[in-house]
Amino acid sequence: MKKNLLYVLVITSVILASLTGCNTSTSSGDVEKVVYLINGALGDNAFYDSGQVGMDKIAEQYGVETRTIETNFDAGQYEPSLQAAVDYADVIFVISYGFEDQLKEYADKYPDKVFVNIDTIVQNDGNTITSVDFIEEESAYLAGVVAALTTLDTTIPNINEDKVIGAVGGDVDPVIDAFIFAYTNGAQSIDPEITVEKKYLGDWEDTAKAKQAALQLFDQGADIVFQIASAAGMGVLQAAGERELYAIGVDTNQNDIVPGYVVASDIKDVGKAIEEVFATIKDGIYQPGQVLQYGLASGAVDVVFDAEVMVLPQSIIDKVDELRNQIINGELVIEIYQPE
Repeated sequence: MKKNLLYVLVITSVILASLTGCNTSTSSGDVEKVVYLINGALGDNAFYDSGQVGMDKIAEQYGVETRTIETNFDAGQYEPSLQAAVDYADVIFVISYGFEDQLKEYADKYPDKVFVNIDTIVQNDGNTITSVDFIEEESAYLAGVVAALTTLDTTIPNINEDKVIGAVGGDVDPVIDAFIFAYTNGAQSIDPEITVEKKYLGDWEDTAKAKQAALQLFDQGADIVFQIASAAGMGVLQAAGERELYAIGVDTNQNDIVPGYVVASDIKDVGKAIEEVFATIKDGIYQPGQVLQYGLASGAVDVVFDAEVMVLPQSIIDKVDELRNQIINGELVIEIYQPE
């Protein structure tokens, strides 16, 4: 999703949107029902749950009816769920991993519906799908800095002498690869000799598999592991607590799930994006077909340290704050992952 071609398409889509204006018949006055359609399931304490927070907030603020449709990674449910969404709602927020082509077909078939695709760029022939593209490289770079500075600081309890950090991904996936790519770059910007050991689960829900992967990484000398595995990633946090070592959470602030052992979280605030896009719909300024990018400057991606038990020294937090500001003001440009 990060190929150069997509950035050409981003520019093109924005130009087309500005020329055509709001080419959907849904207006602020007739938005009554909103669907959150996800390829996975709620209960991950991360990505999907973050979006649900945003849905709950728009229901409360605007009085709209909302419905969440979970497909539980079942390909047989993708098309029926799309049909249920368009039958019920005026606006559909969708996480379409695995059914992008069906989403394009439905968007073209139902041009009067508002489709907002989250976390990947999907563009249909009618140019009606708006995509929310998180620049996860910016926050993952900071997560790598956190991991590097942690593994180099042997004054932190149980940190060993090895320059090894870890990452556990749910599956081989362009977004997960982008996280790990930037995480590695961030860590090696601090010390090029740091090794990043990786494990891919092939699963987004199996906490036991994730825990085992993290334990293996700890056995390889890593003393901090970044979890990028949705619900399965809870197993990484559990492993950190069991070994009295450290983890970095993802998508939401997971620092208090295993107090004292989750030193930071790389957040991706899906709910914030849903709230902001829906506000434009209600205000009558929404334009379909755009690609909306959310980086550190938006506040929708970041690394956060707030926790009941703070582990890291203030010097590490201060360094991350310094780099965050440099990225936001353009002084430090983070390399974007390019799939082969």
